[in-house]
Amino acid sequence: MSQRIAILPETITNKIAAGEVVERPASVIKELLENSLDAGASDISVEIAAGGRRLIRITDNGHGMSREDALLSLERHATSKIRTDSDLDGILTLGFRGEALPSIASVSRFRLATRETGSLEGTEIIVEGGRVKDVKACGMAPGTVISVEQLFFNTPARLKFLRSAETETGHVGDTVARMAVSRPDVAFRLTSDDREMLRVQRSDLRRRIAQAVGKDAAAALHEVAGTEGGITVTGFISGPQSVRSTTSAMFTYINGRFVRDKVVQHAIMQAYRGVIDRGRYPILALFIELPPGEVDVNVHPTKHEVRFRRQSVVHDALQAALEEVLRRSPWLAHHQEPAPPAQAAPPTGQAYRERIAAAAQASLRFVEQPPRSSFPLASVFETGPRPVPTPTVVPPGGPVSIREPAEPFHPEPAPAESMGYFSALAIIGQFHGEYLLCQSGAELVIIDQHAASERVAYQRLRQQFRAGGVESQRLLFPETLELSFGEAAVVGRFREDLIRVGFDLEPFGGATVIVAALPRLAAERDGMQLVRDILAELAALGTSVAFDGAIDDLLARIACHSVVRGFHPLENRQITELLRAMDETDFAASCPHGRPVSHTITLVELEKIFKRT
Repeated sequence: MSQRIAILPETITNKIAAGEVVERPASVIKELLENSLDAGASDISVEIAAGGRRLIRITDNGHGMSREDALLSLERHATSKIRTDSDLDGILTLGFRGEALPSIASVSRFRLATRETGSLEGTEIIVEGGRVKDVKACGMAPGTVISVEQLFFNTPARLKFLRSAETETGHVGDTVARMAVSRPDVAFRLTSDDREMLRVQRSDLRRRIAQAVGKDAAAALHEVAGTEGGITVTGFISGPQSVRSTTSAMFTYINGRFVRDKVVQHAIMQAYRGVIDRGRYPILALFIELPPGEVDVNVHPTKHEVRFRRQSVVHDALQAALEEVLRRSPWLAHHQEPAPPAQAAPPTGQAYRERIAAAAQASLRFVEQPPRSSFPLASVFETGPRPVPTPTVVPPGGPVSIREPAEPFHPEPAPAESMGYFSALAIIGQFHGEYLLCQSGAELVIIDQHAASERVAYQRLRQQFRAGGVESQRLLFPETLELSFGEAAVVGRFREDLIRVGFDLEPFGGATVIVAALPRLAAERDGMQLVRDILAELAALGTSVAFDGAIDDLLARIACHSVVRGFHPLENRQITELLRAMDETDFAASCPHGRPVSHTITLVELEKIFKRT
């Protein structure tokens, strides 16, 4: 009988192993940086060309290797980190499998140069496609230099799955940033095609986070420090004013190792429940320390996934540490009045009512007032200056009230035949500064003013886009925006498409861009957050063809940002303008995301509620 089963040659097994460890240039750099940190390096330089496809070079000042160790490091499962199986329960180093170097060398033209501190000369090894071509002595400073050229040159099937140079460069930048945040005591430098993208000197954690996510975001971080059940959680987290639309600014580490873990993320989002909106993610850098025997880091070759022995304990300890900070709402500390003396008796009667009124008036000072244009769609309906309306003050226990229009207004009646459904509604007032109460015959019509404004804005944006491009407004003072490297790559890939929807983003070095123009409808709102949200949606697209297919979603996002949310008093004339605009809008029954704009309660239904029938 013929033999069906055969032992694979080593060259093939190394390529298969490479598929587990080496997915793209960023994964090569992750493995090599882990080795550099384990070698005690305090200065690490990363160079790439063509997104890492043409060249990756890592230079460190770690302890280096002898000639014998350098040769052994290119053998599979050769490691200095493990001697017995019991060592697997006490892993504290980043790399330990001994697969990275031989796997990388099997799919590239590879050069390793290394020198121990006490040695007079170094060792240089040249490998091509997994085969050692040359071993010789060399002169160099103590440490290690690894060069990886023509990645996947001998595995074309894998090569074709790489994305554009801009995209791969973005992944590399994000990988280096994650490593840099984990080790503020180490200096990092990253250059791409001879252009410096990142340079950070040895510093503290807060400063390192600022270098990774931007100074403005880092300035609003709050320190976390908690211990529970032998698990220590330290780091910094943001409040609700500093959030992102993706998890790109969430840096979580287990015993110094960056992880993307479902248990960790669930605990974080549970702690933030009720603090930030759904679909938003905080900025944070959290370091979870626990005995190495309590976590299995040997789950996957990339070591991004871990398994906890006491999963619920880790989850609860992390959630408790974050809630301890969030409960105090430190971002509001500068708004709080001094607490009354402990011995003071609680106010009663008239004193109590006076305190309630004073507190309500004080809170109004911190409510963002609408811009000069009084309608939520500032750029659509120009109504001129107006007095600021005063909301009705409601004591605790009375959550909301119906508010009469801020000033008498008697519009000229329009002919009945020219009025649409919304225009013909009789305005009653506002409820909670968010809903419009109107009457249509024997029906009470409740309108979500945000959803209605969003539908109007979306319709205007679609009309502009179809006419040649969304109307853009140049900023009088262009703003710089510090992005993640992945976001910066998206800007490079879609810059011309972004211009079509009203954005002008100009590269400014590294991962920073200059925001020179925004869509006119959204120019008076939080334009920088809008830019981040649009880039997050574009990150999932590959080409301009995909961009055209996603244009409705992008316009809906811009429309959502262009109108006010939450409590926002409107005058009678503003409500009238909104209702008129709704009659001129297609699909007026729902917002661009599918949420209903209005709800009707009939007189019969009300009479049933009050048992009148």
